Amino acid sequence: MAKVRQGAGGAAGRDYKAGPGGLEARGFAQWYVDLEIERLKALDFEAVTEMAAVLEDARANGKRIFLAGNGGSAALASGFCTDFCKTAAGDGKPLLKALSLTDNGSYLTAVGNDIGFDSVFSRQLENWLEKGDVVLLISGSGDSPDVIKAAEYAKARGAKVLAMTGFDGGRLKPLADICLHVPCDQYGVIEDLHQAACHILTFYLGQSR
Repeated sequence: MAKVRQGAGGAAGRDYKAGPGGLEARGFAQWYVDLEIERLKALDFEAVTEMAAVLEDARANGKRIFLAGNGGSAALASGFCTDFCKTAAGDGKPLLKALSLTDNGSYLTAVGNDIGFDSVFSRQLENWLEKGDVVLLISGSGDSPDVIKAAEYAKARGAKVLAMTGFDGGRLKPLADICLHVPCDQYGVIEDLHQAACHILTFYLGQSR
């Protein structure tokens, strides 16, 4: 029987599969790799294609791309921001204007302490978001309250909302204009595929005409 732990998502909570249980390291590694290959082969290419078009449009029109997530997804948001700003740069093309909402610790803690953790991303968007900008939200559970609030605020301000989710997509999936959903209950695999999607988008944008 799979070992189950209480997962992330704030008050939303999630049950996630750590693994099948009872395996030695080699057997566990094989199980994990097999699951990852299965999910990678099923990657939603249509969503990737649509996200690429949105990012290309933002680049061409000087719009900003804001990224956010919690925990491992916060680290992904920071990494995506670096990849979009630096690695996706191509000769003769405008630069992507990407900003991670997870990187300003003093702002995050000020909002969390004085207003509430649910507002740590939406309150930052109040300062900077303009109509036509893009907000990319990364959440395995799709139910993190701060991410949901950011999505709702972005849509109300006329921004394009992109999402990367796992499990059943949570509340974020239907809120997003485009959602790259990884239907899986293993957090590591979900985050690995989100990272892979970012690399696909990054290197595509770097070589696209």
